[in-house]
Amino acid sequence: MRHFFRLVYIGFTVLRFGLDELALSGFRQRWVRVMVRVATVGRRLQAPRGEWLRMALERLGPIFVKFGQVLSTRRDLLPLDVADELTKLQDRVPPFPSAQAIALVERAFGRPIDEVFQSFEAEPVASASIAQVHFAVLKSGREVAVKVLRPGMLDVIEQDLALLHTLARLVERVWTDAKRLKPREVVAEFDVYLHDELDLVREAANAAQLRRNMQGLGLVLVPEMVWDLCTSGVIVMERMYGVPIGQVPRLREAGVDIKKLARDGVTIFFTQVFRDGFFHADMHPGNIQVSLDPKSFGRYIALDFGIIGTLTEWDKEYLAQNFLAFFRRDYKRVAELHVESGWVPPNTRVDALESAIRAVCEPHFDRPLKDISLGQVLMRLFQTSRRFNVEIQPQLVLLQKTLLNIEGLGRQLDPDLDLWSTAKPFLEQWMNKQIGWTGLVERFQNEAPRYAQLLPELPRLVHQALLRRREPDAALVALLAEQRRTNRLLSLLLVGAAGVLLGLALAWMLLHGGV
Repeated sequence: MRHFFRLVYIGFTVLRFGLDELALSGFRQRWVRVMVRVATVGRRLQAPRGEWLRMALERLGPIFVKFGQVLSTRRDLLPLDVADELTKLQDRVPPFPSAQAIALVERAFGRPIDEVFQSFEAEPVASASIAQVHFAVLKSGREVAVKVLRPGMLDVIEQDLALLHTLARLVERVWTDAKRLKPREVVAEFDVYLHDELDLVREAANAAQLRRNMQGLGLVLVPEMVWDLCTSGVIVMERMYGVPIGQVPRLREAGVDIKKLARDGVTIFFTQVFRDGFFHADMHPGNIQVSLDPKSFGRYIALDFGIIGTLTEWDKEYLAQNFLAFFRRDYKRVAELHVESGWVPPNTRVDALESAIRAVCEPHFDRPLKDISLGQVLMRLFQTSRRFNVEIQPQLVLLQKTLLNIEGLGRQLDPDLDLWSTAKPFLEQWMNKQIGWTGLVERFQNEAPRYAQLLPELPRLVHQALLRRREPDAALVALLAEQRRTNRLLSLLLVGAAGVLLGLALAWMLLHGGV
């Protein structure tokens, strides 16, 4: 019943804000246009369409706000006026009252706010779909940012996720492509990551891990956490000073090398994915700034670590080989990798899959990013994958989302950036390190503590193994004894049966002989 009322509310919101007209106006079918006219009789929308869409997403809740944040980076897929309006979702979501935020902070720390902070700015500096941020100064004089979770978020998200689970099950029943797309598994992945984002201690731990990983790279700054003041509903971190990455004219006036900034973003992304297997999976412009401090000029500043993606060693190797095969235009290897990974049925013809992938990808290489629409490529690949029953891998959903965000940022910073040529040397170096002597030596170094523990025990382990070979196994001895016992019983039964038969034969002979 809750799902039904939520569906009714979504339908009412769609009609109120004119989203039905926005979504269906592009269809050419006559019956669709007639349906739009009937649905919009008597309705007048004075505000621009982008503003109506933004307000509708805000009204529908945090899951829909997340969706709008992803869409805001796709200026190649959306009209400019709509994309510009959706960027306001990134840090202009209506805040909850400051008095409520202060009460939540005091409840989390168990004491008045004046005992924790020297000063606390009641007006939030940023308000997002999950939490909002206030600047403050600790008693020690250190400037910090305080992130406070929105009250009542869990109930709202649980309702929407329950609705998504229901819709996923319905889709699996009525849509023939459902088995390949795995909607229930995809929704389950989204469920896990959204619940992770609601635990701010987990976000603080993600930030600490990412900060350690990125320290040696020299391209990105991650705020340090104040662990004594971190709870599941409130976390306190180092205050960062930077310019939002979307303000390109301001960055250019400050002297930031925009083209280098675009290349550095690609390097950071591929380093997090292929070297660490631990990447920032919510990289929309509202979560990324650029430092203008002389000590760290031109470096990225990463914020909001609620959604982090992880990859196994197998995932990293498989993805790296796929990327390299794409960069080298080795479409046969791409097709082989799809078969080897089990993403397509084993009886798939490699030459047919290779030809289909080549037809999709070949027209898009050797062109600047501004002329490449990754959205169009993905759409064509999706159409092609349907012919070969390619299964969508739920564990890579976040990586796919992050790739779309990276493309959107690349378009904003440097439309002439060649994503392929920028990433190819990095991936080749990574593969050489994994397969070559450097990677072998590094793996030996990582395993050295384990080898140092095992080597002194090796003679004893060998001796025990030899003894086990000389001494029969207890289970085997018991099995042989039971077999001998069974053989004896069978022998007795056979002898008894033979005696009975012999007795019957003698009795018959005596009877007939007497006669």
